[in-house]
Amino acid sequence: MSDPFGHHSGQYVNNFSEAENKQFTVAFGEITQGFKVAMEQGLPTSDEAVQQLVKRHYEFCLQFWKPNRESYKSLAMSYIIPSPYQEAYEAVAKGLGKYHYDAIVLFADNNLQ
Repeated sequence: MSDPFGHHSGQYVNNFSEAENKQFTVAFGEITQGFKVAMEQGLPTSDEAVQQLVKRHYEFCLQFWKPNRESYKSLAMSYIIPSPYQEAYEAVAKGLGKYHYDAIVLFADNNLQ
């Protein structure tokens, strides 16, 4: 596969300014660090604080596309299967991709159609 991010990522076109892209990077980094801290504190993925992080992540995604239950869970799957996303999460903290995946699945099942 020539596209390491998967078939559908080729459909995305980044027409955002450099400043907007920097803002996205900062926001995504803050969300990711929040998941790392929650995981290190031993919070279960069902914890309200963790589910609020997932809500922030979902709202972040809404800037680019509107995932439904299945597509959001599919995105989360890329955090646990061999992919650049999994590698990025594992570089932040071992097990972070799985933790984020589990939290997203719970959120999606409870909040999305």
